[in-house]
Amino acid sequence: MGPSYDFSGATVLVTGGTSGIGAAAAALYAKAGAHVTITGTRPSASDYDDDLSAYRYLQMDIEDNKSIDAAVAQFEKLDILVNSAGIALPSLGLDEYDPDIFARAVNMLLIGAFRIAQGCKPLLAQSQLAGGGSVINICSMSSFFGIPIVPGYGAAKTGLVGLTKTLAVEWGASNIRVNAVAAGLTRSRMTAGTFEEPAWTAPTLERTPLRRLGDPDDIAQAILFLTSAGAGWITGQTLPVDGGYTVHG
Repeated sequence: MGPSYDFSGATVLVTGGTSGIGAAAAALYAKAGAHVTITGTRPSASDYDDDLSAYRYLQMDIEDNKSIDAAVAQFEKLDILVNSAGIALPSLGLDEYDPDIFARAVNMLLIGAFRIAQGCKPLLAQSQLAGGGSVINICSMSSFFGIPIVPGYGAAKTGLVGLTKTLAVEWGASNIRVNAVAAGLTRSRMTAGTFEEPAWTAPTLERTPLRRLGDPDDIAQAILFLTSAGAGWITGQTLPVDGGYTVHG
């Protein structure tokens, strides 16, 4: 049982909300009374196996500027943006050491996140939510450590830490808080192959003081806290949610 939040009347956009961390966050916001919109790459919500009927669904490609702008244009009110769209391209069999693939990763995970946040800024600045409008960026352990297989993903996620600080400083006067969560190894569609390989999971578990890997709900609970009134004086921070992985020597 996690803590209880009341987001009644709040309007929330979770990009990439059809699976993994985004889906878990969307579910918790909906349970807390928010009006939740999720985005995905497929034409409609019915194209997914999961029941997404609790949300408004928008098709959006985080790699396509026009698609991002069209999604933002669908809103007249917005209180919270969760930037969860994107994927580590090696999970699709692509090599991020190829400069074009590297650029694609950075465009998707960093530039796309900035573009949608910038597009949403005027609406977030009008939020009457206790604690103000909020942006949450999804970072990772690759924001802090070099992980050889994902140079583009890692560069983008590291960049998100810096972007989170910069936007927090710039947008604070508009009563918009900008924070991030850095997820440890968390079960999702993207990490399914990793979870099946003890060669990957065993060293991570050995270094993790709490001796378990993450579930999407672990990250989603932190997201809701950071956008709640209880975190109303927190901005510009990246919170590792990793079972202690980053503090183990």
